[in-house]
Amino acid sequence: MIFRRRASIHTAGRSIFTSPDAQGPSLGSCQPHTHIMFLKTHKTASSTVLNMLYRFGEERNLRFALPLGYQLGYPLPFNAHRVKGYRGRGAMEYHIMGNHMRFNKPEVEKVMPADTFYFSIIRNPVALAESSFAYYKEVAPAFRKAKTLGDFADDPRKYYDPRLRNNHYARNVLLFDFGMDHNANFSEALARRAEQMIRQTFKLILVSEYFDQSMILLRHALCWPLDAVVSFSLNARQQKPSILGGMSGSWVGKVATAAGVGGKGGRSQAKTATNVTEEQREKLRQWNALDWHLYKSFNRTFWEEIHRFGHAQMEEEVALLRMRREDLARVCLRDGGKPVEAHRIRDKNIRPYQSGLVKILGYELQPGLDNATRTSCLRMIRPEIQYKDVLDAKQFLRPLMAQAQPVQQNQGLMVAAGNSLLRQDSFRTGERPFGGEAGRRTVEEVERDWARSRSVRRNQTLLGEPDKGRMR
Repeated sequence: MIFRRRASIHTAGRSIFTSPDAQGPSLGSCQPHTHIMFLKTHKTASSTVLNMLYRFGEERNLRFALPLGYQLGYPLPFNAHRVKGYRGRGAMEYHIMGNHMRFNKPEVEKVMPADTFYFSIIRNPVALAESSFAYYKEVAPAFRKAKTLGDFADDPRKYYDPRLRNNHYARNVLLFDFGMDHNANFSEALARRAEQMIRQTFKLILVSEYFDQSMILLRHALCWPLDAVVSFSLNARQQKPSILGGMSGSWVGKVATAAGVGGKGGRSQAKTATNVTEEQREKLRQWNALDWHLYKSFNRTFWEEIHRFGHAQMEEEVALLRMRREDLARVCLRDGGKPVEAHRIRDKNIRPYQSGLVKILGYELQPGLDNATRTSCLRMIRPEIQYKDVLDAKQFLRPLMAQAQPVQQNQGLMVAAGNSLLRQDSFRTGERPFGGEAGRRTVEEVERDWARSRSVRRNQTLLGEPDKGRMR
């Protein structure tokens, strides 16, 4: 057995983050991976995973392939010049890449070394649709037109127009994030081909519904200490009845194993928090048939990995991870670690960005922490946008200024060449000067996440700026 008596949280003269428990069970003589590419998919707990990468890299002074804004050109297929400071293949060593992008392997390989470890995370398309409908309700025209997710599920084509920007969130968004044509008509041959393309590049595909098991597999794959994969849930949402057709008011999103996905069957048996009927869920599976194929296939692979790992060992290591999370929550977080609404967080620098018609929750730090412990705890709860700004300031040696607000992007659709599964839409090349030649800035340097742009006023309120409207 690998269980030990729980270490005292407050060891005299030593931070909990330097205790022996921080390392976890021995991984043998392997060396930690430091060249890592994480494809950050949407609404899959990927923000929590990115936080782990940010922490690991910051603690070890690794170099990040950071975006010019907050995403790597999304929803355009990734281009290497979207990385801030990129000067050509091999000109600089990058260790970690993980911000949102639409995957484009040839361009990624221009930035990341040959020995890079590629991984990503997926989620049941029905649960993903529920989350996306709430989060992108104001952004995706297809969702905006539908009163409830059930209405959308009953007749998706009534609301969905593939020509409209942001509608990629409403159909096969996983496949879209992996860089392929999410509007293609489903066929087994096409789905298997997409699956094979992903397998050729990505060494590990995690499953959101089994987050803790995923973290154990990731820890062993990367040869990382236990604390590197211990996390608190970020981007958790407080749900709203009118959005999804019957949500309860309780908060969701705790990082823990859902009692959901069958190891072999692939279909989630977890209870959902909506009034969407089983018939409507089946319609959502059919509407997202390419994503559903990917989910079933990689879910089977995931459980095959656990079988090889050993079910007993997995149970023991998951128990240790959860115990460690509880210990860190007691030390780091106020009020037992329960997420709170952003406007209730006293420190505006750790208030999560708001999007859609649901409230994104965050955390407050425990008062009275010593400096070292407070620094480590802060890293665990710092929201994604603020964390990116901190890393950007450190990496490019500039003072951290007040967070800039997103600017509406004016971009057409672009696809990566050489992939027959991609839609052949218009290309845009080069960079247009912004603000005159003297400014030496490009439009890419002022582009921000257009999907968040509708929430600017609400976030100005949360950041303490003058309120010209009421936060909803």
